[in-house]
Amino acid sequence: MHTSATESGPTRLWHPFANMAEVKQRQFLVDRAEGAWIYDREGGRYLDATAALWYCNVGHGRAEIADAVAAQLRRLDAYFVFNDFTNEPAERLAHRLSELAPMPDARIFLTSGGGDSIDTAVKLARRYWIRQGSPERVHILSRRHSYHGTHGLGTSIGGIDPNREGYGPLIEGTSRVAHDDIDDLRTTIDRIGADKIAAFFCEPVIGAGGVRPPQPGYLEAAAEICAEHGILFVADAVICGFGRLGGWFGVERWNLTPDMITFAKGVTSGYVPLGGVAVAGWLAEPFWEGDGGSLPHGQTYSGHPTAAASALANLDILERENLLARADALERPLYDALRTLHEHPAVGDVRGGVGLLGAVELAPEVLGADTTAPARVARAARERGVIVRPLATALAVSPPLTVTEDEIALIPKAVAEALDAVVG
Repeated sequence: MHTSATESGPTRLWHPFANMAEVKQRQFLVDRAEGAWIYDREGGRYLDATAALWYCNVGHGRAEIADAVAAQLRRLDAYFVFNDFTNEPAERLAHRLSELAPMPDARIFLTSGGGDSIDTAVKLARRYWIRQGSPERVHILSRRHSYHGTHGLGTSIGGIDPNREGYGPLIEGTSRVAHDDIDDLRTTIDRIGADKIAAFFCEPVIGAGGVRPPQPGYLEAAAEICAEHGILFVADAVICGFGRLGGWFGVERWNLTPDMITFAKGVTSGYVPLGGVAVAGWLAEPFWEGDGGSLPHGQTYSGHPTAAASALANLDILERENLLARADALERPLYDALRTLHEHPAVGDVRGGVGLLGAVELAPEVLGADTTAPARVARAARERGVIVRPLATALAVSPPLTVTEDEIALIPKAVAEALDAVVG
């Protein structure tokens, strides 16, 4: 059920996060998709237990989104929103997201994806303090294990060491704190000095860094500490938003009101690339009132009308089918299903229970013997008809919000068989 190369000959496609010396010999060609399933060119069927890269929340093959995209392409395919240019889909989307955002009077800066959104939020945080007469507030805090994309600023503030290494010096003025220790956040702020810190970036549930739900009370305490010291609290909801944690932006279950929220992925369910930053009205005000002054930052495809039309259709589906509530209902069945793997000798831990996502951590002795074990197990699970995502030490799952409990039950079965085949 593996496919390699293409009808046009050997690949010339450079794959992200891939050892091309290996991948060029054995590509896995995805030919089509429907619902929670993808298909290879030979007709082999695989449960997409990761919703692709965490994003296909409404499932594959939604004609409603395709029709909205086609109609928009025929009317106005693409146009920029720099300066005073705009378009109706971008305006409608910004208004809708502003109403859904938990912060008052939110303004929406649209981007091309999650990495763009992180870069936008970092630059906006620093620029805000410069506009406020505090140019020394440039330091950015984040958490270990955190993933904030692979752009220059996102790489610099990210907390996954292999993603930061091998590029030479990254940007200065960043620090990482323990992902689950609120005292470490306090002591780090004291050490650096709150008057030097612009913002704290925080995934509600750490995703690519291992699917790590927050310790009880951590997020609430972190937000309070930031407010106490005047540090901007930025929720990175790129993975966590649009139903993955049961709310629109993932922070609602903790009653958080961040100063900024970065988003992407589930806002369009990946049908067309789009991301953005929701910015509290008071934080946007210095740029919107008085002499204003431009923010010299933006992406060519910011406010892309076809991407915005895709997002609007996707939001319609999420609302009409009540998929946010469905994510709430399925998070426990998914966690319970994954926990059946806890007794497997090759498994060290199972994490989940906060949103429709989870991780199966491989045992230390397995990883010690073979650091490629997660990738090998993921490949073996794929051979058994289930797609899971290999991380550095774990296997991640994050199925579409439309997945059924019968489909969820296929995940631990395939993973267990894969572990037996690879680890023994």
